Amino acid sequence: MALTSLTPATETAPADRAAFAPPPPLEHLRSPATRAVLRIQQRILAAAREHLGGEGFMELLPPTIGAVTDPGSRGAKQVDIDYYGHTYKLMTSGILYKQASLLAFDKIFNVAPNVRLEPVETATTHRHLAEFHQIDVEVAGATREDVTALAERLVRHVVAACVADMTEELTLLGRDVDALRALAETDFETITHRQAAERLHALGHAQSVDAEIDWVGEEILSRRSPGAFFVVDYPKGSRGFYDRESSTDPGLLHNFDLILPGGYGEVISGSEREYEYTRIITRMRETGENPAKYRWYLDIARQGLPASAGFGIGLERLTRCVAGLDAVWRACSFPKIPGVVSA
Repeated sequence: MALTSLTPATETAPADRAAFAPPPPLEHLRSPATRAVLRIQQRILAAAREHLGGEGFMELLPPTIGAVTDPGSRGAKQVDIDYYGHTYKLMTSGILYKQASLLAFDKIFNVAPNVRLEPVETATTHRHLAEFHQIDVEVAGATREDVTALAERLVRHVVAACVADMTEELTLLGRDVDALRALAETDFETITHRQAAERLHALGHAQSVDAEIDWVGEEILSRRSPGAFFVVDYPKGSRGFYDRESSTDPGLLHNFDLILPGGYGEVISGSEREYEYTRIITRMRETGENPAKYRWYLDIARQGLPASAGFGIGLERLTRCVAGLDAVWRACSFPKIPGVVSA
């Protein structure tokens, strides 16, 4: 497989999804570039486990089906399956199960498969897959500041490990190792969602101050930033019911995204969690969710969920950045692009 480019895609993507389809598995898996990328991904996973294990985390195996799953997935559709006469879901994110897992251990992580039927227009963003994996992390009693600091330590450790150990693979892929080294050695900036929107307005991009940073805006900010940065304080209504609303600044959520530089965009989303039963019910209703669907989760919350904060790292997105790839599907053995039928 010949790589068409080893730099991120341009800010304006063409509309033809077929142009973004991966090659057949025979060609893809035999490619020296694919093998190099997957070796880098293996090192990312090993380094993440090293770091989290060193900080006292317990790795749990996550569920792949459940009665409910994360409802806040930016337009993605859930996949229903018949489970002995009951309608269950494939996991779009195991966030509710992460919270419940804290009843057993105070610090947990998963390497979790996720399936999201993303809108077909995301086939051209270079950052979306219909099937992907996350490194999911949750910490009992933690604040947003605790877990952003953890996320920064984790990402910098993983990138440093790849710089140290994957020289041959990075060279084959043409990756700028100096840029990776800078990512591993430079402190991450923090800005608010409102500041991010103001930066985009100054650049002529019409970003709503009441909504998620859109995909084009995210890439514009990513390309123009010299380093990685957190975006915090998303407006209420832009995320799921589980992101905790500020008690001192109503209308703002104690959540965050991590944006990587160079056009690679968002790689982590996280937050403090709503954990009190009455607040969860209120937030569900505010976001249009039917509490009756979440019976098992609400039963646990009624009896007492611990306060917590956590995040999920898109494994293929992080691999894309470390390997310097033009599209996230190159970080998969059997990639599935939204709207494109493949193996």
